[in-house]
Amino acid sequence: MTTVHLEVVDGVGTVRLDRPPMNALDIELQDRLKDLAAEVSDRDDVRAVVLWGGEKVFAAGADIKEMQAMDHTAMIVRSRALQDSFTAVARIPKPVVAAVTGYALGGGCELALCADFRIAADNAKLGQPEILLGLIPGAGGTQRLPRLVGPAKAKDLIFTGRQVKADEALTIGLVDRVVPAAEVYEQAHAWAARLAKGPALALRAAKEAVDAGLEADIDTGLAVERTWFAGLFATEDRERGMRSFVEDGPGKAKFR
Repeated sequence: MTTVHLEVVDGVGTVRLDRPPMNALDIELQDRLKDLAAEVSDRDDVRAVVLWGGEKVFAAGADIKEMQAMDHTAMIVRSRALQDSFTAVARIPKPVVAAVTGYALGGGCELALCADFRIAADNAKLGQPEILLGLIPGAGGTQRLPRLVGPAKAKDLIFTGRQVKADEALTIGLVDRVVPAAEVYEQAHAWAARLAKGPALALRAAKEAVDAGLEADIDTGLAVERTWFAGLFATEDRERGMRSFVEDGPGKAKFR
């Protein structure tokens, strides 16, 4: 059975985890996630993306039974593929929002970290409990979490393995908005749909400039920014945007 589905409506591609009951991230799901990340990156009809685990749970972590059967040699091989699957999501060149319901633990939390924006249900719980298994996060948690919330808060979560409720997650910057559980997907889709109407190449440029800049010194980041900034002057969307501003005022341009 397919463990991840893609549905595209009005420019928004919803990547839906579907491995009941807890969306455990087994190898099949990881590989499927990588394939869909590539697909939504390439499809012109997908302008923004929602990561969604369903109404009850985002993803409660890795498939522990599957991992338990793996030895050191097997995990040396698999760990790179695991990271590559999540990196493929993080590098989707379009706006990505995670709609987090229920548990987002371990790999589930790491998957949410790959999004540009996170909307959480008021009953959501997030965390990196790998330390309780004698492990550390292996799908980007030790790298993306401190970049998002700062090293001290990240170490607190990683060292203790504790779960944080939605209100604390909002306070520390782990999520960006907390809403009633019944509204999570609706609001995530609305956020994505709004951006899907924007200038696709400029949004791609903005995402790449921010992400690349965070991984480099400021001079390198500024070089990335000015390269994209100047390059966008060759696009039709830039012409449309500026012409609309001059003729009709700000915020009224309709982009292709």
